[in-house]
Amino acid sequence: MTQGSIPSNVTKAACAFIESSSFDQLPAEAVRIARRCILDGLALYVAGSDEESVKVLVKDARETGGRPDALLLGAGDVKVPAGLAARVLGTAGHAHDWDDTQVSRDPAHVYGLLTHPTIPALSASLVMAQRLGNVSGRDLVNAFVTGVEVESKISEWMLPDHYKRGLHSSGTVGTFGAAAAAAKMLGLRDTKLAYAIGIAASMASGIRCNFGTMTKPLHVGRASENGVTAALLASQGFTADPESLDGRWGFMQVQGGGVMEAKLAEGFGKTWSMVEPGISIKPYPCGIVTHQSMDAMLKLVTAKNVDPTNIETIDFHAGSNILNPIRYPVAQNHLQAKFSMAALLSMIALKRRAGRQEFTDAFIQSPATQDMQRRIKTHLDPAIESKGMEIIRSRIEITLKDGSKLVEWANENYRGGPDNPMSDQELEAKVAACTSGLLSDQRRDELIAAAWQVDELPDAAKLAEVIQP
Repeated sequence: MTQGSIPSNVTKAACAFIESSSFDQLPAEAVRIARRCILDGLALYVAGSDEESVKVLVKDARETGGRPDALLLGAGDVKVPAGLAARVLGTAGHAHDWDDTQVSRDPAHVYGLLTHPTIPALSASLVMAQRLGNVSGRDLVNAFVTGVEVESKISEWMLPDHYKRGLHSSGTVGTFGAAAAAAKMLGLRDTKLAYAIGIAASMASGIRCNFGTMTKPLHVGRASENGVTAALLASQGFTADPESLDGRWGFMQVQGGGVMEAKLAEGFGKTWSMVEPGISIKPYPCGIVTHQSMDAMLKLVTAKNVDPTNIETIDFHAGSNILNPIRYPVAQNHLQAKFSMAALLSMIALKRRAGRQEFTDAFIQSPATQDMQRRIKTHLDPAIESKGMEIIRSRIEITLKDGSKLVEWANENYRGGPDNPMSDQELEAKVAACTSGLLSDQRRDELIAAAWQVDELPDAAKLAEVIQP
């Protein structure tokens, strides 16, 4: 087999890994990272609960009703079927585009075009812990890490054509992360486990045209819901192709155009993706491919004490790995702003920060922000493009009204990535920012404590209680 070859035996290997995974066999570093990812994810559920898209889904879930499996986020003590609860959680967790990102160091990949690994697997684990009852924190962590590993390896092994074609991997491969986590908690084995993967394969979806709209985070909500549904259906004997990741008509060939032979040799759980190459926990609530450039802008305006009223123009030079997905020349609302370099650099120029306060329609639509955005031009730089796409490279040039120019390059060793991670204290500060105005200080502290001690919890369902606004 060569690069781009048709995969085989991937489904069998995934099932064997899911069946055999156990908390006692998890590397200590994987457990440490899992605690951080879970803490980040719980805070993002809270932050997302205040988004209009999530409020619409909560209203829909309340009206639909059904079996009281799991708490409905933002609805007090109301419980709904597991799939509906997972849909709302998954959408909330991705609503701000602030959730963690899978890292790659492989030149064959395009940086930032893999998956957001935590939210689908965590959403599935959390609702299944409630549906099943008496699930320990250790079992939840094991199911979560198992789901992240399955999701991440599928993402790593497929060709980057998957994302380039316009598919959103957090919605597609995220479905397998949720299915693996839910199946693990249900104890599925053998044929039923393979069926769960097969059902998930036909449910995996999400296209990039919806970036900058409410439907983009719904991709992750549906991945969470569909993964749970796939596992539950399989547990009741619902059938599917038991080799759905493989062959000419399997998921990895149909949606990804094939796999990289060298990657398949890694196997599941031999090298753990959340450890190596790692996971990036985001400092900014927007696309990961923009963070390095935003930090460069922040460094420039801070070091030179740039007055935004003195900025004549800003020229942003980058490769297509940034400019293609970050596609709005001028953002008209806070959802488009997450995919607009002009909006993101305007935040830094005007406020020297980019957080929940800046990602609002009021800020984006303000005259000052709209004016600043129109001073910013993006340029596809052939020299940057020629250096490859496995890391982010960009250059910012500010021209002041007196004609002088300021220049800064993005730092490859970006904040939040495995080589320059947030400290635990910085992560807790992010939690505070996510939950401000939504949780009391006491409830926020309970959330933080529960996440840091998640593997010691006698009942993992506690996590669903501490995130209720």
